[in-house]
Amino acid sequence: MLPSVWRGNPTADSPHIPVLYREVVALLAAKPGATVVDATFGAGGHARLVADAMDGRGCYVAIDRDPSVRDHFAAFVRDHPDMRTRFVRGNFSLALRNLAATGLRADAVLFDLGVSSMQIDRSERGFSYAADAPLDMRMDPAETRTAADLVNELPEGELRRIFERYGEERYSRRIAQAIVRRRAEAPLARSSELVDVVRRAIPTPAQFGQGHPARRVFQALRIAVNDELASLQAGLEESLDLLVPGGRLVAVSFHSLEDRIVKDFLRREAHGCICPPDLPVCGCGHEPRLRILTSRVVRPTPGETDDNPRAASARLRAGERTAVTAEAA
Repeated sequence: MLPSVWRGNPTADSPHIPVLYREVVALLAAKPGATVVDATFGAGGHARLVADAMDGRGCYVAIDRDPSVRDHFAAFVRDHPDMRTRFVRGNFSLALRNLAATGLRADAVLFDLGVSSMQIDRSERGFSYAADAPLDMRMDPAETRTAADLVNELPEGELRRIFERYGEERYSRRIAQAIVRRRAEAPLARSSELVDVVRRAIPTPAQFGQGHPARRVFQALRIAVNDELASLQAGLEESLDLLVPGGRLVAVSFHSLEDRIVKDFLRREAHGCICPPDLPVCGCGHEPRLRILTSRVVRPTPGETDDNPRAASARLRAGERTAVTAEAA
């Protein structure tokens, strides 16, 4: 059962429901006095529960590239007056690097990936295929490139590549061709216009399959606009420079591309030698930097998805910073 403050449907005026909140709090294992870095603060749902587990004592560093998050952070600070807090606006990969450069060290780092409920529910942000809005999809409004720029300016082959790689869309060729034909008549400016193009491009039976027919295209464009996968790979690397020996890394992802990056990163950093198997002697000197805490991916329970249908695609993985390489680093 969800805490009462999060029961019911999330709205633009209330915090989004924190996904896998029990598992996140347990695996972060943040004790009173700990330093926690939240790489994707959002509406602060996880932050409040983690801070409660810390008895409201310690240091909480919140990172987010969305300026609208500041109001949620201000509320978090008011509710936890004994916490030392800091808000860093920007892409978490760069923010984590800068924090490490200042000498900050953390007992836990949390990544809650993907687009947050508050962003989806604000139709003017253009993330949702369910509401008509400008084709934007920028997590940071200060960035210059929007989804409209991509669909109206990229060559057909590049659009197809984005839909295939980031959306795993089987009809990527047909959709890219349809977009190019449509924009020759007039630029695509609204989410409803893109949805209409996608619907017309794919076979009729596919329009009634699992999920909305434009879901994969919207996911692909959002990832491309915000360079999400490259940021995730870099952010995971940077987080290791922040974590103290025994520090915890927890990542919640929402589609297979994110989860694969997290899984591969944990596996690689949990192994020693990474030389090609045909080399007779190790030349890399690589030592394990993490111990995997989740032998299998953690998924929401049926009860949680009943309370929060958006949790259905969530996947959680976690690791613990080893002492040997942390001392050698």
